[in-house]
Amino acid sequence: MKKAGLIILLCIGFVVMLDKLIMPFYISQGSVKVVPDVLNMDYDEASGRLRRAGFEAKKSYHVKYLSRVDSNIVLSQIPEAGTEVKPGRNVYLVVNKREKPSFTMPDLLGRVEFEARQIALRMDMDVADVQFNIVTSPDLDGRVLSQSIPPEATVKSGSSVSVVIGRYEAPVQSAEKIAVPNVLGMSLLQAERTIAEAGLPMGRVATEYSAFLVPNTVISQRPGVGSLVSPNQPVALTVVIMEE
Repeated sequence: MKKAGLIILLCIGFVVMLDKLIMPFYISQGSVKVVPDVLNMDYDEASGRLRRAGFEAKKSYHVKYLSRVDSNIVLSQIPEAGTEVKPGRNVYLVVNKREKPSFTMPDLLGRVEFEARQIALRMDMDVADVQFNIVTSPDLDGRVLSQSIPPEATVKSGSSVSVVIGRYEAPVQSAEKIAVPNVLGMSLLQAERTIAEAGLPMGRVATEYSAFLVPNTVISQRPGVGSLVSPNQPVALTVVIMEE
């Protein structure tokens, strides 16, 4: 046990000596270099700068493709700028992926515009054009009616899609029209009943003498038979009387 304890103490002492004496001496002798800042530089330019500073550049790729970002621009570096390291050490430069990833186009049909935009954003797509079509169903208001790239099609990150959104407009209700019934030849009482059943009001009743027709028989009506009129249009009649 005493021997094991002694070994542990010696190890701890060596680590302390390495940290407090050897490494400071190593650094003081110019055995480390400061990593230069190469962020946002072109990879070739950054690689040359590191080489002149005594380091070796190694290209690494970002875990995700970034749209509209040049694949030659240094996005990050490891170790970071300003770090003191041994000469000749590798410095990893992270750049954007060169190949755009492919994926299956999602189905946007029936989704509200905001949701469709969020889906496109998650897929790193751009909703380039939005058009609107009039719909008569309130259920389709604000929802995608069609998309320029069909669902299940293979597309690349950064692609643009156009959609057509429904815009509800209530149909214009045309004024209700009623066909004027034929009351010619009816008695005045029967004509009044027929006109009321058709949903129209009675108008003025004029009289006209006839020696051949039964009194109170309708011989004329205005508007004419079959005319399409509004519900408040009165129907005027002319009936026969026995004496002038």
